[in-house]
Amino acid sequence: MHKIILASNSKVRKKILDENEIECKVFPSNIDEESVKKSLLRENASPEMISKNLAELKANKISLKLNDQIVLGADSVIDINKELISKPKDREEALKILKKLNGKTHYLISSVCISKNGSMIWNYTDKAALTMKDLSDKELREYLSKITDEALYAYNVYQIEGEGRSLFSKVHGDEDTIMGLPVKKIKDYLRNFK
Repeated sequence: MHKIILASNSKVRKKILDENEIECKVFPSNIDEESVKKSLLRENASPEMISKNLAELKANKISLKLNDQIVLGADSVIDINKELISKPKDREEALKILKKLNGKTHYLISSVCISKNGSMIWNYTDKAALTMKDLSDKELREYLSKITDEALYAYNVYQIEGEGRSLFSKVHGDEDTIMGLPVKKIKDYLRNFK
């Protein structure tokens, strides 16, 4: 399979690629995601479009610098009633986010984009629905106390493959999408890539 460049600092995405034997080098894009999101929201872009645009921006930025390399950009957003939830900046904000999601269904949207020489050559977006249990403030605080800072800031508040699974009563969708990287689709594309 082709070697790729991962336009991300995400340890989770790197680990998923490694586990799926997709050889990659990490070359973070360092784009200002929050300002891009705000700009797209002003234009009434859907959560799916925002996720796709961010993945494409990351891949294109790095692929412009690395001629003839296959560059993978990825992005995930949480959508609750058309409101986007960003990664928390601190534990207090994490608690506010969990309270907002508490007892409700939200969507986790993950997009991937492959670019070459500054242009997107393939992309895929998928959506999963997650319903959080109705938990007390005490239970939410207890959950947060079990999560390391690194996990908290890397996984959009909940770590679905670990402790975070206990927060949900229903999870509908592809596990890879929820983890932030629909890797089966990436593998299918790379297998057929000439």
